[in-house]
Amino acid sequence: MLKNTFTLLLLISISTLFSQNNTNYWQQYANYDMDIDFDDTNYQYDGDQKLVYSNNSPDTLTRVFYHMYFNAFQPGSEMDVRSRTIQDPDSRVGDRISKLSEDEIGFMRATSLTQDGVALDYELVGTVLEVELNKPILPGDSSTFSMEFEGQVPVQIRRSGRNNAEGVELSMTQWYPKMAEYDFEGWHADPYIGREFHGVWADFDVKITIDKDFILGGSGYIQNPNEVGYGYEDVGVDVKRRGKKLTWHFIAPDVHDFAWAADKDYIHDTVTGNDGTTLHFLYKDNENTKDNWKNLQSKTVELLDYFNEHIGPYPYNQYSVIQGGDGGMEYAMCTLITGEREFGSLVGVTAHEMAHAWFQHILATDEAQHEWMDEGFTSYISGLAMNEVMGQNRINPTAGSYRGYVSLANSGYEQPQTTHADRYEYNQAYGTSAYSKGAVFLGQLGYLIGKENLQQVLNRYFDEWKFKHPTPNDFIRVAEKVSGAELSWYLNDWTRTTNTIDYGIKEVNTAQGTTNITLERIGLTPMPLEVKVDYKGGTSETFYIPLRIMRWEKPNAGTVVEDWAWAYPTYDLVISSTRYGVEKIEIDPSGYMADVNRDNNVLVLEE
Repeated sequence: MLKNTFTLLLLISISTLFSQNNTNYWQQYANYDMDIDFDDTNYQYDGDQKLVYSNNSPDTLTRVFYHMYFNAFQPGSEMDVRSRTIQDPDSRVGDRISKLSEDEIGFMRATSLTQDGVALDYELVGTVLEVELNKPILPGDSSTFSMEFEGQVPVQIRRSGRNNAEGVELSMTQWYPKMAEYDFEGWHADPYIGREFHGVWADFDVKITIDKDFILGGSGYIQNPNEVGYGYEDVGVDVKRRGKKLTWHFIAPDVHDFAWAADKDYIHDTVTGNDGTTLHFLYKDNENTKDNWKNLQSKTVELLDYFNEHIGPYPYNQYSVIQGGDGGMEYAMCTLITGEREFGSLVGVTAHEMAHAWFQHILATDEAQHEWMDEGFTSYISGLAMNEVMGQNRINPTAGSYRGYVSLANSGYEQPQTTHADRYEYNQAYGTSAYSKGAVFLGQLGYLIGKENLQQVLNRYFDEWKFKHPTPNDFIRVAEKVSGAELSWYLNDWTRTTNTIDYGIKEVNTAQGTTNITLERIGLTPMPLEVKVDYKGGTSETFYIPLRIMRWEKPNAGTVVEDWAWAYPTYDLVISSTRYGVEKIEIDPSGYMADVNRDNNVLVLEE
């Protein structure tokens, strides 16, 4: 269950009502009840799903859509063709889907579907099931959908699959018919081409019947621990597993996805975090990597503490780190990561995927449209967490993200961050935009409003938008409320354009005890400036030039001078140099402003 469940649900209800009354906010909800019978001899399974869908929108719904993700792993699928036609395909995919045989492909198909007991017409179109309703779902009403379905787990290629490169038998992600999200923008029935996800908030009740020798981990709380055992049982219980198969019963409340993994050779360890969260670790019994997985456990406790403090309290009672998949991918209450890594890499991937528990599985942005809000924010906070937990002592833990962004901005291949995740011309451009530029958005916001304000923004953003679906505007409005600065220009330039930041020192003139420093704005994106002046004799002074459209000044940024209006391409900073001459001038000595050409940021004056 969620921690302090009654209090949390009350707060969610109050905040949702407040949002609806003031911004017309609403969101859909679902209840999944699934029974799965799995055959590990052919990696096929049959499922019964009852889904109660609540229409909290102001709209009448005449159709619905399900994601049927496993159909992506078939020759000729959109994922296959896209991977074979993009110029820089993901090496994990390449042309591998096109070469799958019938017993290696993935498939998912409905064999029957009813709405409130009445059979429905439906059509499977790639990875989307299109469903015409027998009766509309009115605003405020709900319907019960009952589906019988069958699936086959594909050979491990991307995220999901069987028998991955490290020998994990089942990585069961994107494995069930999943209702598409419907929100203020309409239906989000995107085909699965290999990017990220968006889902309906839901409660899951899942029973998985499988060979009794498999050890499972994943989303949700196990309801029959003393029947399954394998480290889940109560202390002192002697678990006796009879028959060939065993049913695992999970309940996952208030999540928007459900994932699991299974292997016969998992080691299962548990550690209790300082906040009471039970941390589960499931990993292969491999002599070369077991020590790393053991040492990871105390570091994960530290990571949990860091995220609890710097984002907000983790609301569930458990989190699982599971070896599986093809790299690292976040899911509700768990992550699947590859585990044959050096220790630092193992901690790093855990830090990143665990941070997603906050930014994607509690703050559930639409990753297809706003992937930078998830991947970028996660990269930013996990970099800071690693800096502390691993004692890296980096002055700017996001410096690598800045370098990545600047490289992209100067490459000529950048697209706006408003580009749909599937519509980037290059995979690398997508990755750098989502991860690096997204992280710089936060790092640079700290430059704009101050690190103390940024920390307050992250905490308030989490508090106000947990268990919802925040948009970029929701985030920037929180930042404005916390700081008092006007910031819509920043959101617009950074995410909706490919405008760049480039300031330079144009010329310096000294006369009659004053020095006139002419600065120029070369890029289209404006910024407030911090200009450090080193004087002969060893002293220095930082001048803060406010940006007029911010209508605000950052506290303790230096000697405040007249603001700079964006339309003016140059600005004259006039300082007194009667007593000491100027030795060096530097724009943005902190490096937290993402200037795409820093060569013109520093000027050392001749003697």
